[in-house]
Order: sequence, then structure tokens, then C-alpha cells
Amino acid sequence: MLGIDPGTVIMGYSIISIEQEKITVVEFSSLKLPIKKDNYERLRLIHQRVTELVTEFRPHALAIEAPFFGKNVQSMLKLGRAQGVAIAAAMHFNIPVTEYSPRRIKQAITGNGNADKEQVWKMLLNIVDLPNVPKSYDATDALAVAICHHYSDKLIVKKPTRKKKVAASWNSFILKNPDRVA
Repeated sequence: MLGIDPGTVIMGYSIISIEQEKITVVEFSSLKLPIKKDNYERLRLIHQRVTELVTEFRPHALAIEAPFFGKNVQSMLKLGRAQGVAIAAAMHFNIPVTEYSPRRIKQAITGNGNADKEQVWKMLLNIVDLPNVPKSYDATDALAVAICHHYSDKLIVKKPTRKKKVAASWNSFILKNPDRVA
């Protein structure tokens, strides 16, 4: 499972594997994008890194944090582009993509949709053995996204299907229910 916290300055990413309900962190880091480069170059670097991750680890799904609504419209547009590039890279390899709001991710990890980044980090330490201290909270956010998807994936319940009614003949009804015939 690949988890991504999109960004135009720092993109967090994580790869987790699940075996017998044990979550193992395989990869856990962030991509620091050069702020002196133009936005299109940064988008190319995001696409390149996601492609490398997919090629190397072959995740079965991509979970990504959805952009949140802020006051700065330009920042939102840039963040949406970064998210779109990461999604496009995964979809190129036919990997299913699921988006989660920041509130839902925090709720899944801490039980509190208003938790701050440090609270999320501390709870992650209780959930998984982490190989190293992250360079930024963007990496921990990406890990939280992946674990949120794992928890959400387990909650998906298939709707029960109704058995089709089979038209029965009167003769079969009488044979099965002799006491009901007068």
C-alpha cells in the first residue's frame, strides 16, 4: 500500500505491507522539492518519484490525502495539481486510488479528527515499529494515510444478496405443507 501526503514543497510518502493484521513500514520518507524550480518542474519530480515507488514496490493501492479548503486559492490549486500528478502516475499502472480528508485520517489514527501532527505522530509510534525518525511530518502524514486506508479497507462490508424467489407450484406447496391444506 502506498500512502501519499501531496505537497508542492514537500511530498510525504510511505509504503506499508500487511501480513496477518501486522502493519510493517517498508518505506517512509519525504521528497523535498526545489523551491527555486518552477511549478511544472516540481510536478515532474512528483510524477517521477511516484512512478519509481510504484515500479520498485508494486503497491496494490494508493491512498492519498485530499486537499483541504484554505484561504489561499493559489495554494489550493498548486496542491490539487500535485495530488493529480501523483494520482495519474499510480493510475498509469492501474493502481486503484482512494482519497481521504485530513479529518478522516486523523480520526482513524487518533480517534480525534482535530488532532495535530504531533498527536498523529505519537499515535503512529503505538501502531507500528518505525525504522527511523522522519525528516518531516509530511512523511508521518503519508504513513497515517496508508494506515487509514488499511483500517477503512477492513470496514468495507459487502451487501448481502437476496436469494431469488423460486416460483413454486401448488403441488410442491401441498407436498411440503400437508397440514395447511383443507
